[in-house]
Amino acid sequence: MSSLTHPSGGSTLSRVVKEALRSRELAVAIVLVLLIAVTTLKSESFLFSSTGWRDLLLTPSMLILLAVGQTAVIITRNVDLSVGSTLGLTAYLTGRLFIDTNLPIIAVVLAAVLMGAVLGLVNGILVAFGRVPALVITLGTMYIYRGVFLTWAGSDRINADDMPRAFRNLGTESILGIPVLTIVAVVVLCAVGYYLQTARGGRELYAIGSDPGAAELYGLKIRRRVMFAFVLSGALAGLAGAVSAARFGTVSSSVGSGVEFEAVGAAVIGGVAIFGGSGTVWGAALGAFLLVTINRALPVLGISDFWQQAVVGALIVGAITLDRVLVLRQEKRLVAARDDEPTSHATSPTLDPVLPGGSAAPDRPDPAGSDAAGTDSKEGGR
Repeated sequence: MSSLTHPSGGSTLSRVVKEALRSRELAVAIVLVLLIAVTTLKSESFLFSSTGWRDLLLTPSMLILLAVGQTAVIITRNVDLSVGSTLGLTAYLTGRLFIDTNLPIIAVVLAAVLMGAVLGLVNGILVAFGRVPALVITLGTMYIYRGVFLTWAGSDRINADDMPRAFRNLGTESILGIPVLTIVAVVVLCAVGYYLQTARGGRELYAIGSDPGAAELYGLKIRRRVMFAFVLSGALAGLAGAVSAARFGTVSSSVGSGVEFEAVGAAVIGGVAIFGGSGTVWGAALGAFLLVTINRALPVLGISDFWQQAVVGALIVGAITLDRVLVLRQEKRLVAARDDEPTSHATSPTLDPVLPGGSAAPDRPDPAGSDAAGTDSKEGGR
């Protein structure tokens, strides 16, 4: 009996430990800790200055939100390249609402989230019902949303004085040493992670990404689930726009440019399979943390900007290559385990059905009528 085709007989704790040791998330976390340790040894101010710890936690918060939404889309075998433009639009909307209205902060943030969800819904409808590849659709909407943003904003710029102090303080205040925006990102991360791991809708996203044909034959509502994934990604991009406005205090027409590729890269580096069906938001968040920390750490280590980009690209290529190697290796092991499986099922005894009341069903009559045992049984019953 193979451990690959039958459940492990170990305890729950041992299985959890084994899964953790084999997880991509642990590998990314180890690389992240080593990077922080080496950089801190090079320059203690990286972590122990007055703002070092705060910047380490605060800077990745925006990218974590984008990576979480991107993960929900990628596991369905799609991708959302419009999140950077959505972020820019919603960040500018946040500033304009503070300038043009007297809405409270929570209403403005919800408006940004709602606008992001609507933009994501457009992507979802076009992909799910138009049956057009998401890469093409979201590439087009990326330019459309960016064009709308540039037309709307023009040369205008939202400054810190245009936004209320209480909103700007969200980008600097902390609770128990943890920045408020980081707490917001972690809460969203836990909520989406719990949904994907436990809710039926979340598990169906994985099923759709693993085998869309099988999911359709099984009767899953593929279009609705795919559309939901894009709405979630757009809503989180809208929240990231509000977070960006609070974090930096200004909004210009260049906000969000290129961040969509960082979001995809964070998810892939964190172990989310680009071909769909596997990966977690925890890994995507660690990937976002690693990407942002690399950008901050490499200059401290004396590495030029060119090599920063090269390192990020190498991480993405390495993650995709590792995914393919692991998938092929797993497939070979499963095939080998199947071939080694004993053919006992062909000779195993047939279990009689159990009748109500706990008694076994009587022997079926021998079609040839030559079974002595069957004859004895009939005679005994008379």
